Amino acid sequence: MGAMRTNEPRRAEITFTRAVARGEQGGYLEIPFEMPDRVEELHVEYRVESPGEEKAVIDLGVRDATRIRGWSGGARTCFRIGTERATPGYMPGPLAPGRWAVVHNAYRVPEEGCVVSVTVRLSFRTPRWLRGDLHTHSVHSDGKFTLAENAAIMERLGCDFIAMTDHNAVSQNEAYPRETDLVMIPGMEFTTNYGHCNFLGVPDPLDDFRVANQADVDAKLAEARRKGAMLVLNHPLCEYCPWEWSLDAEFDAVEIWNGPFADRNARALAWWQRQLALGRRLVAVGGSDVHRPDRFVKHAMPCTWVLAETRTAAGILDGIAKGHVVISHAPDGPFIDLTCGSFRGGDVYPAERLREPIRLWLDGLHAGDVVKLIGAEGVASERTAAEDGELALEEEAAAAGSSGFVRAEVWRFFGEAGTMLPAAVSNPIYFE
Repeated sequence: MGAMRTNEPRRAEITFTRAVARGEQGGYLEIPFEMPDRVEELHVEYRVESPGEEKAVIDLGVRDATRIRGWSGGARTCFRIGTERATPGYMPGPLAPGRWAVVHNAYRVPEEGCVVSVTVRLSFRTPRWLRGDLHTHSVHSDGKFTLAENAAIMERLGCDFIAMTDHNAVSQNEAYPRETDLVMIPGMEFTTNYGHCNFLGVPDPLDDFRVANQADVDAKLAEARRKGAMLVLNHPLCEYCPWEWSLDAEFDAVEIWNGPFADRNARALAWWQRQLALGRRLVAVGGSDVHRPDRFVKHAMPCTWVLAETRTAAGILDGIAKGHVVISHAPDGPFIDLTCGSFRGGDVYPAERLREPIRLWLDGLHAGDVVKLIGAEGVASERTAAEDGELALEEEAAAAGSSGFVRAEVWRFFGEAGTMLPAAVSNPIYFE
């Protein structure tokens, strides 16, 4: 991935050594450590050394400030606990600051004693770009991939997350594969006879998906939102299943790029641009809508990049809600990071702040790619890329931003299509 901005979280590591005497056999021992604030994941591993031939057996577990959070006895030498996922035998959840301890059971201690070495690793919340697919299907509706197959494909692509959004089905959210590092975002594609909408972030957003009129649709959208779901309008101008209900609903995001870039996506991109020009701040996302092995429709094509503070479903959805989203045609880019001072795509630049230069950090460009800066009145500038790098397009960006927002696109010649098509799209920086 080269210089692609996939910042790793900040980490800390502490190793403790504890001598265990024969007289402590049968007792429980604690190795305390301080859990600081803003920890995303705890990783513990240990080893036991005996000076003689007799083998020591020291069991492993952990407690937080209030209770035991997991126990594996002698079955494991390491474990992880995160806010949404943990090693079997351990409970995921908040890693609250306080006095924690690795817990040992001195089950068998040789006559000469033994030494336990414990290493505690802490990963802290760190904003970084994560990539994945927000629109996929499985055997839980009309897809051909099992959940495990979907996850394995995404992992091979180097992705971080997937939402399996089966049609009017939620059973997939209860059957996600556990033995994967992929972040699983609960989802469902609300599928009506007149359009589709993804509900992301909750495992069971609707009691009944059936609708007959606009009032029914409004009620279903309200129910899903009340239960905590993010509402994403899917392929709104698709020739096969467009959204024929009201487009004025308060969607959180719109899928402007569905599968390979085709006319339906060009229409959606143009509609989104018109909404932005009218002052509507609507987050743009992408999704492959993959159902089965196909020559053109593939996982994470397009790929949705999200700047998330934690590598969790909640962190990713929070990043989407903020508009910190970039869409690229594939997981290997190209990638756009559009910034204005400390503000980036999705942010609102305050009116009282002195305008800073707008910059584009680009990665994964090919020679001949065309970089466009776009404002409310359309394309403000174009440049043809010779190589990867950072571009400062201050005058052009200022002109684009003077109309209320500025966003960026990368266009590339695709031989399969025989034409120039979008290869990456950023969300806008808005200016008050």
